[in-house]
Amino acid sequence: MSDWSHCFHFGVSLANQAAEIILTSFQKQKAVKLKSSPADLVTETDQRVETFLISAIRTQFPNHRFIGEESVAAGEALELTDTPTWIIDPIDGTVNFVHRFPFVAVSIAFAVNKQTEFGVVYSCVENKLFCAQRGRGAFLNGEPLHVSGQEDISRCVIVTEIGPERDDLALSTMTSNIYRLLRLPVHGVRALGTAAVDMCQVAVGGADAYFHVGLHCWDIAASAIIVQEAGGVVIDTNGLHFDMMSRRVIAASSASVAQRIADVIQVFPCRRDDEDPYSSVCGDAGACENKHV
Repeated sequence: MSDWSHCFHFGVSLANQAAEIILTSFQKQKAVKLKSSPADLVTETDQRVETFLISAIRTQFPNHRFIGEESVAAGEALELTDTPTWIIDPIDGTVNFVHRFPFVAVSIAFAVNKQTEFGVVYSCVENKLFCAQRGRGAFLNGEPLHVSGQEDISRCVIVTEIGPERDDLALSTMTSNIYRLLRLPVHGVRALGTAAVDMCQVAVGGADAYFHVGLHCWDIAASAIIVQEAGGVVIDTNGLHFDMMSRRVIAASSASVAQRIADVIQVFPCRRDDEDPYSSVCGDAGACENKHV
């Protein structure tokens, strides 16, 4: 097994530098543009941070590849290959950033042979640096992380998001999922406005599970390995193996909680991240499945 520690330490350094850029602009007025919906926003700072990260990595590792949220939004192809690849979300929680809601993160993952080797999530305003290397545990500001280990769904706090989708099917599916979980019952459902920080709440034991449909690989690649290295379970919403390109995820404190959520929630159609954008809406039959309807 190759040791990618030199890349990991470089990624941590970059996350710290990116956080400084974000915090400098946090209290200022922002020029905001819409992407896919009125809830899918981008600012100059998103673009500036991504440009900084990719430029710095390319200088240090010229043969590496990149998947960046804003680069993909600008039209670059999204392709995960066996080549070392940095998966970047420059600001996870842009709506929070625009409104000065204090959950905003830099998310950096690194994959080789399509397997994530490390993840770094820096919750900037909180000054919390979550990180993990495959097989070496997960940490928050240098202290080891452990999931709660909760196995009883009725004692869980679950985190999710509504997400930027605003069509009737997506909204009705997501809100009905919250209803279904509250009726199990669970202790509560929470949302912080950033998938990366949401999932890290599972890693730190503050929440017992997270689920979502319709996010992207840059939202969850880093936090997924952090949850796994903290002892948690990360699966697809169909209950099978997690695939960061599927746009579906459940992260939980235990396999029993993860499976219980998979049994209850619905999904709505969404194209895989690595699908041809000119193909049909759902090339993956699992993505089109809508359970319990």
